[in-house]
Amino acid sequence: MNASSSPAITGNTIAELIASGAQALTAAGVAFGHGTATAEDEAAWLVLWKLALPVDSELTPGAPESVSSQAVTPEQQAQIATLFEERIRTRKPAAYLTNEAWLVGVPFYVDERSIVPRSFIAELLADGSIDDWLSDKTTQVLDLCTGNGSLACLAAMAYPDVQVTGADISTDALAVARINVDKHGLQERVTLLESNGLSAVPGPWDLVLCNPPYVNSDSMGKLPAEYLAEPELALAGGTDGMDFIRQLLQDLPARLNKDAVVILEIGNEKPFFEAAFPDLPIFWLDTSSGDEQVLLITEEALRHWSNNALPQ
Repeated sequence: MNASSSPAITGNTIAELIASGAQALTAAGVAFGHGTATAEDEAAWLVLWKLALPVDSELTPGAPESVSSQAVTPEQQAQIATLFEERIRTRKPAAYLTNEAWLVGVPFYVDERSIVPRSFIAELLADGSIDDWLSDKTTQVLDLCTGNGSLACLAAMAYPDVQVTGADISTDALAVARINVDKHGLQERVTLLESNGLSAVPGPWDLVLCNPPYVNSDSMGKLPAEYLAEPELALAGGTDGMDFIRQLLQDLPARLNKDAVVILEIGNEKPFFEAAFPDLPIFWLDTSSGDEQVLLITEEALRHWSNNALPQ
């Protein structure tokens, strides 16, 4: 269904516009997953953003401080309707239309030059889930495939005593990351480098974070338009999704300090990961999406595996 055949976005209050917008998004069959999971959540995001209201504004009718019954002007209604029509017509993720994405309550700039940030590693940094795994000598952190730099920034925020390097093969993505490092005043703590894998970032590292391209070729062919609007370089991982990861795990042992830790996100590719690395000891970490999205590898386990693994 295209924009012209979608239900009209109308309403005299914020609540009415959100309900109308959600209905239009649902009828148009847009895909979510770039910061929101439902039509209602995305409609609320778009309406609040267009009205310059906080995205976490109270929307429960009758609740103290709720903005749900706040009236909107005819001009605001028209502007919001135009925004929803653009979302439906272009199939661009909402984050590209607002130039804003949120991770664990922290806002980041984003545009089409980088993937929309949505890594579950952000949760682990924010809630301290990996703290007990880190050595008390942890000072050097690498965020590989940094994209818009959100994880690099969050790591610097979570660990005030470390230096973080955000690396990416894409100069376009690094330009977006620069905006975010500057936005959060982390220029003295976060360094950005262009690197093909680990080639320009030899370390040694105490903590490596990586949300790499891992989507297998079959899944790439089935992605909704919203995902195809993102840089393919940040998504496509080859036939089984493990191309980048194979090279990474081969190169990492020589670039880690003793007692280092690697945090790797693989999305829905657990079966492919386990088939590619059957003898590699790993730990699955709990996130809001379950315990099969992000894994942890210790330096000791990776080095032992590397010394004994047969060629992949």
